[in-house]
Amino acid sequence: MSQTVLIVDDDPVQRRLLEAMVRRLGYGTMLAENGEAAVTLLRAGEPVDLVILDLVMPGVDGFGVLSALRDGGIEVPAIVQTSQGSIETVVNAMRAGAVDFVVKPVGAERLGVSIKNALRLGSLEDEVRRMKRRSSGTLSFRDLVTRSPDMSRVLRLAERAAKSSIPVLIEGESGVGKEVLARAIQGSGERKGRPFITVNCGAIPENLVESTLFGHEKGAFTGATERHPGKFVEASGGTLFLDEIGELPPSAQVKLLRAIQEGEVDPVGGKRSVRVDIRLVSATNRSLLEMVREGKFREDLYYRLNVFPMTIPPLRTRREDIPDLARSFLARFAAEEGKRLRGISAEALSLVCNYDWPGNVRQLENAMFRAVVLADGDELTVAEFPQIASQVDGYDIRIPPVPARDAAAPAAVKEIVRVEVRDPHATSLIDDVGEVKKLDEMEAEVIRFALGHYRGRMSEVSRRLGIGRSTLYRKLKELGLDEGVDQEAA
Repeated sequence: MSQTVLIVDDDPVQRRLLEAMVRRLGYGTMLAENGEAAVTLLRAGEPVDLVILDLVMPGVDGFGVLSALRDGGIEVPAIVQTSQGSIETVVNAMRAGAVDFVVKPVGAERLGVSIKNALRLGSLEDEVRRMKRRSSGTLSFRDLVTRSPDMSRVLRLAERAAKSSIPVLIEGESGVGKEVLARAIQGSGERKGRPFITVNCGAIPENLVESTLFGHEKGAFTGATERHPGKFVEASGGTLFLDEIGELPPSAQVKLLRAIQEGEVDPVGGKRSVRVDIRLVSATNRSLLEMVREGKFREDLYYRLNVFPMTIPPLRTRREDIPDLARSFLARFAAEEGKRLRGISAEALSLVCNYDWPGNVRQLENAMFRAVVLADGDELTVAEFPQIASQVDGYDIRIPPVPARDAAAPAAVKEIVRVEVRDPHATSLIDDVGEVKKLDEMEAEVIRFALGHYRGRMSEVSRRLGIGRSTLYRKLKELGLDEGVDQEAA
């Protein structure tokens, strides 16, 4: 999905010219005929990534729009344009919050550079603000931008949950962002800025679960050389996030149930209970209800946790969010690695949007990190995503071997990854010398493709090709394709 540029100009001719120019550059557009209309659109939360703003307009001028953005906390980068390109005007516009300045009439090349720089800067600033709010415990739902209707419904539910202290259970596949949603719930409620303690229940050794959660006294067991308060006490006054709650052993489930019911915990080896005041948010990538039916999770604890459930959809069902997520990761990693990357190419963005991302947002984040490290140019291309391209139809990955080095070689030859976009199901009827291929060659290509496509499942290959298995084995032998084929394979 392309990024959206809001064009604000009172001159209809200028608006149409800019709209055509911006669309040719590959961006979506929205139009506003004056400053009042622009402010209304932005305050309504329209998905705008950049504003191109005329400074001189009747009523609310460009400076008025910039002021409204600043006062309303609307963090959208703005490029200002005017026919009066004096130094004083430029300085005043930059002080008012503009990220760039162009003089009418602006050329397509200059405008394209300005837009890319502004979007890159805007993404980086958004990511920096998001990281600061996350570390300070003030991450809000405004930081979780989404274009997906399914994810929008989840965020609306979470906003309601944030207004109370109701226990929340977040379900979803691994890597969808359950902890980020939990932080936004905390940062949007009364406990924002207070402790946010995360516990991965699946990463704690079973014999240490109780002491980790509820604490222990000095000498309570072998190795307890000092007193430990426990995660419940550390989170008191704030939020306790129990990730992978389904991994808790039965003995810890009993004590967790009491801690939730009574608001107090019993440290291992302690003589008295300790009162705690926490907001509990749990998360799981498994079906707790199914675990209850199988006897692996306490039913009474399940009903205590499942008071306000919500499910985050996997990334493959909300592909509208992939472009924004990819750009935000790109901005962060480019800054961390010290690389001046102005964006991601349209072909590369199409590739990442068409991939299913079984590891969800976490996998996308890691893929973007690797791509930034691999990048040599000023833009990410398909070549920086070879593993992803190899799993998406329509991309042929060719990685030529690196020539062997010898003593006379002046320097190492750099490996180059070339990615050719083609139809993976197409086969040529012409051979290397321009003649029509023989039927047995074509037949061999079709059988070889079917073997690969159905991963050597001979029953499936023979059924799809419309021939018997014995005929298939005979053809494999005649064509010299039987080597390594298991004749007992199903």
